[in-house]
Amino acid sequence: MATLTISAADEKKVKARGFLSNKGTDNFSARIITVNGKVTAEQQRVIAEAAEKYGNGTVTYTTRLTVEVPGVPYDKIDEFCEFIGKAGLVTGGTGSKVRPVVSCKGTTCQYGLLDSFGLSEEIHHRFYEGYRQVQLPHKFKIAVGGCPNNCVKPDLNDLGIIGQRIPNYDEDECNGCKKCAVEKVCPVHAAKLVDGVMEIDKDVCNNCGRCIGRCPFDCIEDGTYGYKIYIGGRWGKSVAQGRALSKVFTDKEEALSVIEKAILLYREQGHTGERFATTIERLGFENVEAQLLSDDILARKQEILDAQLHLTGGATC
Repeated sequence: MATLTISAADEKKVKARGFLSNKGTDNFSARIITVNGKVTAEQQRVIAEAAEKYGNGTVTYTTRLTVEVPGVPYDKIDEFCEFIGKAGLVTGGTGSKVRPVVSCKGTTCQYGLLDSFGLSEEIHHRFYEGYRQVQLPHKFKIAVGGCPNNCVKPDLNDLGIIGQRIPNYDEDECNGCKKCAVEKVCPVHAAKLVDGVMEIDKDVCNNCGRCIGRCPFDCIEDGTYGYKIYIGGRWGKSVAQGRALSKVFTDKEEALSVIEKAILLYREQGHTGERFATTIERLGFENVEAQLLSDDILARKQEILDAQLHLTGGATC
């Protein structure tokens, strides 16, 4: 068996830069941040070349849509970073901080209700990069889903966004057809004929937008685009289902503001070592929601960021 020569202190230091130890060796996997799971063809070529030049010739992909190059020797780490940096690539994505953002392909998907690549990139710059030096109680994961199909499981992240299209239903235009086209197309059976009039059960409707434009008498000609936000999801050894805030946000800046408030609330009121789901459970969902829908936290933003909190966070991976 090989003799390990890298000290625990040095291993911890490079882990903070996105280099994770390869078990039983002095080599490391370089975790390259893809912003949202999307890289250019040129960046792909640079990653492949870096894998051959510095790693073991393979490239792996994580569940968080980052790219890892295994087999990088400790003394080649700086050289590796300089090499991929020429293509605008960086390593990172570890620690008790905001983690790399995960996105589905809603931008190009037939079911997509928002520009998931564009939104997740904006979140990446504002909250992954912008909050990179901010220590949190534990890791904080964000996912952006383009529609209620939930392909990236936003409700199992600390904070998740799901694209919405709220149907603008004009009941006066409903002709009470015996075979209702809207009822037929609704995948969750929220639309039903009741006493000769089509009704949409708002407690069942997930705002997927499939019904819009399907009525031949134009009772649902359009819909309002929006953002549904879930908080407190968690996947892993202890699973927690995220809960949706009661409001569907129709303004992107307001939705982004909620993300910032959630991060600040977690930093200020979370206990070191606990995930956001546990913080919400301890404080009470209604309490947390009320804080996220007000601007009191933003008024204390600098005070919260300056506080000496979570100097040793809870994340171990």
